[in-house]
Amino acid sequence: MADTILLEIVTPTGVALRKQVTDVTAPSVAGEFGVMPGHLPLLAALRTGLVTYHEEGREHRLAVAHGFVEVVNDKALLLTERFMNKDDVDVVKVRLRLKEVDDQLDHWQGDLTDPKRRQLIEEEQWLATQLELIGDPPLPLVREDTRFLAQNAEAPPENEMVEGQTPDESLTDHRKPGSTFPES
Repeated sequence: MADTILLEIVTPTGVALRKQVTDVTAPSVAGEFGVMPGHLPLLAALRTGLVTYHEEGREHRLAVAHGFVEVVNDKALLLTERFMNKDDVDVVKVRLRLKEVDDQLDHWQGDLTDPKRRQLIEEEQWLATQLELIGDPPLPLVREDTRFLAQNAEAPPENEMVEGQTPDESLTDHRKPGSTFPES
């Protein structure tokens, strides 16, 4: 088994990074995951966030945007829309743009599924990731990504909603005779 894996990050403009590393941690839509030599094959959707890797005992971090990652035969290939090193972050420019994007989203009057809104949310995530990369992340802010919402989603029937149901007394009152809860 090899001691290292090949980490390759590819953007639309070409190969952004290609290094032999001892391990990689990357953000996926299902959470962060780590890869070491001998890892089983993996295909995952990449989300905007930080990638961490170790090379010759030193930790390195960089920012990536959404995309895909494939791990096979001691190679981790990340296909991403954007890539940034810590030294390339222009803090003043990023903070100004983040404020503009936040203001636009805070005052959004259009449809929640509008592609322009989704682009603003993705840009907000990218800008916040750059600030996190330099160690100065903005306050956490959660904006929903609406690309997976059904256009004509309907609320569930009232009898299926939790608010419309009464609790089963045998499960909520442990003092009641016949309760499934043991006496204390």
